[in-house]
Amino acid sequence: MYTENKHKQFMKTAINLAQKGMDGNSGGPFGAIVVKDNKIIAEGQNQVTSTNDPTAHAEVVAIREACKKLEAFQLEGCTIYTSCEPCPMCLGAIYWARPDKVFFGATKKDAAAANFDDQFIYDEMELAIEKRKIIFENIMREEAAEVFEAWKNKEDKTEY
Repeated sequence: MYTENKHKQFMKTAINLAQKGMDGNSGGPFGAIVVKDNKIIAEGQNQVTSTNDPTAHAEVVAIREACKKLEAFQLEGCTIYTSCEPCPMCLGAIYWARPDKVFFGATKKDAAAANFDDQFIYDEMELAIEKRKIIFENIMREEAAEVFEAWKNKEDKTEY
């Protein structure tokens, strides 16, 4: 498929996007690209602070762009290169997008050393709901579950 040099070129692009975004104050020092058929089809820089969008992480931005371009909600046949090991949100988005592979540069420990520590999210996910820092309260479960029952019986749904 790709040579080691090609992987390094793609990763360098993701790292350069991280630097460019940081220098331009669009957000934190994170960059990502989506590659298909040996071509970059989407790029993303962290845009959290410039767009006031806590979900505008580099990986999410790149995934959104790639899906628009491909007119698909999954990234089969694609590879994601990201300048840093994905946070829990980005990890979830990556799994939902289903690329073939992900390459990352810096580790979550490197990010934590620069005050981007997402370990507390991993820790929160392991806690019982009633022990989490943000209050979660379950209400109207039966009514909400009815929509899932309707989904199970929907004949013209698009599975994902």
